[in-house]
Amino acid sequence: MLRNTRFLLLSMTLTLSSNLAQAELPIPENPRWKPIQDEVYLQEVGAKIETEEPLLSVAVLNGVAYVGHKDGVSRVDGEKLTSMNGPKTKVTRLRVLDKALWAIAEDGLWRFDGKNWEEVASGSFVDLCLHNGGIVVVSERRLFSLEDGKLEVIDGSQSPQPILGVTSYSETLYVRHADSVAFLSKGRFNYDDVNDWGHLPRNSQTRDMLTIGSRVLVPTDKGLSVLRGMTWSTLTGEEGLCYEDTTCVAEGFDRDYWVGTNRGAIRAVGDEFQYFGYDRWIPDERVNAIACGDNVTYIATDGGLGIISYEPYTLQKKSEYYKRWIDEWGMRRLGFINELILQDDGTYIRYLSDNDGGWTCHYLDALCYEYAVTKDPEVKAEAIDTFRTIKWCEEICPMVGFPARAIYAVGEESIKTEGGSAGRAAEWNLTEDGKWEWKGDTSSDEVASHYYTLFIFYELVAKEDEAVKAAAVEHIQRITDHIIDNGWVLRDYDGKPTVWARWDRDFIFDHEHHDEYALNSAQAMNIIEIARHMVGGEKYDQAKQQLIEWGYPEMTLRTKIVFPGYTHFDDRLAFLGYYPLLTYETDPKLRPWYMRSLQRSWEAKRFENQTWFHYIYGALTGNEMRSEAAIDHLRQYPLDCRDYAFTNSHRDDLQVPEGFRNYVTDTKAMGPREQGVRRWDRDPLQLDGGGSHGILDPSSYLDAYWMGRYYGMILAPETDDPELLTVEKRNLQLGAKPYDGPPRPDLGF
Repeated sequence: MLRNTRFLLLSMTLTLSSNLAQAELPIPENPRWKPIQDEVYLQEVGAKIETEEPLLSVAVLNGVAYVGHKDGVSRVDGEKLTSMNGPKTKVTRLRVLDKALWAIAEDGLWRFDGKNWEEVASGSFVDLCLHNGGIVVVSERRLFSLEDGKLEVIDGSQSPQPILGVTSYSETLYVRHADSVAFLSKGRFNYDDVNDWGHLPRNSQTRDMLTIGSRVLVPTDKGLSVLRGMTWSTLTGEEGLCYEDTTCVAEGFDRDYWVGTNRGAIRAVGDEFQYFGYDRWIPDERVNAIACGDNVTYIATDGGLGIISYEPYTLQKKSEYYKRWIDEWGMRRLGFINELILQDDGTYIRYLSDNDGGWTCHYLDALCYEYAVTKDPEVKAEAIDTFRTIKWCEEICPMVGFPARAIYAVGEESIKTEGGSAGRAAEWNLTEDGKWEWKGDTSSDEVASHYYTLFIFYELVAKEDEAVKAAAVEHIQRITDHIIDNGWVLRDYDGKPTVWARWDRDFIFDHEHHDEYALNSAQAMNIIEIARHMVGGEKYDQAKQQLIEWGYPEMTLRTKIVFPGYTHFDDRLAFLGYYPLLTYETDPKLRPWYMRSLQRSWEAKRFENQTWFHYIYGALTGNEMRSEAAIDHLRQYPLDCRDYAFTNSHRDDLQVPEGFRNYVTDTKAMGPREQGVRRWDRDPLQLDGGGSHGILDPSSYLDAYWMGRYYGMILAPETDDPELLTVEKRNLQLGAKPYDGPPRPDLGF
């Protein structure tokens, strides 16, 4: 609690102006991007109750949710369903009308007042609604009004075809048939005067009907039809509806509405449609009914109930939440941040990947920015400690200046990656003392991460402490000297260059590696520019001149690959380099090449809405970016970091938004709501994937959020409510067992 209070006080007392005064990385003056306040918003929180049988209906009475199924009605009690008295046959419809819950069962119409059930009428019914202050019930052929607890036939309500639903609109009763809509007037059903303009989709089947304000919404198998006055229109994928095979509709809790489909649920907020798919949000694809309470939505599916709650949050609170998640789920070991694998026995274990150092760098970046904003000494201490782990990656190797991909404590409980570069086996090497194994065949990915992070760490943290600063400089010097002295390659334990850490002329000009020439040229220029700035010396000046003579600056132009094929992880590597390179480089002959490369890459990336790429571009140029979209991307990040399966290729709204161009495929990008937590190398154009149910690393969020705060792209929350700024420390162990191996060696600073 003391930690939370101190964090709150720091947040309250620090202002943007003081942050700018202390900044060591340049912040654009009068930027064209729009600063966005870290306002309180409603964070989606998902939960599921799985069932063996389909849930057919759902409703909310006095804050309590009820579901209908083949055996009657059950109450939602936390994470379970409790069977109730009342109907014991299949319940196909639940409605809340006149302060009571109404159930249409196979054996009749039932009413629940919150305490007791009563059977109102026996027989077969299909729907009911509130009309002019009274309740109207419909069977397949008749409409009834409820009078003194009894159903009375409404005159002239004998339907010429089966009735499937009813709603009250414009003080008139409208009924739904399989392929048409009519209203009751002057003792007959009127089909001719329902509409003057438009029509239901031809050869469509209606699925539900509901009045919301000035509209009647009718889900069909060909889109969501809308009746306004006497005009029909239909929302389809072209208008942004995520999936056209709709099944049901419900009014939301905040002037929104929800649409069920045969493959997921959709929330309509203004002109935006948000997609909630299986299996993160709902336990089965087919949605049968939806109901909303106060800041909560219940989605009845063939496989159970999806529950989406909306909790007040700020992005700053989410940052604290993710830090707690990392600790509670056992993702931290020896200063590394590791993802977790779900094992067959249901337990989690840490996964040692190809780039443990590189991924931990994003966590270190976040700490650096957070310290620059808050000046919290605990954050600074953690940043320095995390840097020790990054530096250890190089010191553990017998080849000076060669950074290991990952480090394994012999005998520790974890899973080492078995794969290596280009389809080879992983190269795990035992240290002389027999305590550790380090992963070799290091790629340019790992090197790029080290340089990017050391650039940020050096400027925002290390300069305040001479010993730490010296260690940071030494780290860059050792790696750079290794690369230069070995002919612009990383030379592995066997004396041979690694597969991918190559910036030499033979590699760059080899047609076999045509796809890498621009990116690797940019990386080489970035490596040398950081070394010149942090270390200095004639050696690096001469090395830079050599790269210039080889033509590397000019070759950086087409860093972003769009054809043939593409690799999104290379986009991350490119932006890792742009940021330091364009910050340090001052040569007016070289900067235009790098800036044109950045602009070209940005044009191809901007429609993806990925926050980190937006903020690097905005920090380097001061140009306009999609500030609202970048913030929305962070707000979409789910709190649950498990890797759920996601499927989007079936959707009808995949067209690229107007005003943008996808240079790689013909679809729009997916966001965290659809894909889940993702590192910045993951492909936003991937429509289907996931499903391992492992634990993913949320450091990408932390990096982007605190970078935004540092640059003023995200303004600090205005609230001083600690419930909206931080989370309570719980000391839970939810995932992998705590690391119990030997400690990291003392690095001397």
